[in-house]
Amino acid sequence: MVDVGTKPVSERTAMAEGYLRVAGETLERLRQNVTPKGDPLVVAQIAGIQGAKRTSDLIPLCHPLSLTHIEVAVTIDAERPGIRVVATTRVSATTGVEMEALVAVGVALLTAYDMLKAVDRTMVIEGVRLLEKTGGTRGDWKAGA
Repeated sequence: MVDVGTKPVSERTAMAEGYLRVAGETLERLRQNVTPKGDPLVVAQIAGIQGAKRTSDLIPLCHPLSLTHIEVAVTIDAERPGIRVVATTRVSATTGVEMEALVAVGVALLTAYDMLKAVDRTMVIEGVRLLEKTGGTRGDWKAGA
């Protein structure tokens, strides 16, 4: 692991997003909340929060962090069509929280996939990326459009 012991503690945030593209029929089932395993949006949200908290257990050289905030929004995206996940993480620490936001998105999307695989075998996870980060010695960063 990288030694971050000499870096200053600062308030750091990260926001990431990703999508689960689904068939039109699956989108309609999501809208009507008629899926075999329950509500994929709610379960994916909880899974994303859990994933962010367990990031250092999943990513080998990632520092364990005491997160101060995790928000995971899981919404229907009619245009894609599918599900959009946006995760925001925050910490006061000597290292950033980008991986926690990305893992939250990934775990949420995988959970939604698992909950819908019985009704749609064409689903695709796509577009997982960091949208922005703040804090730290390298400063703020925001993805281009």
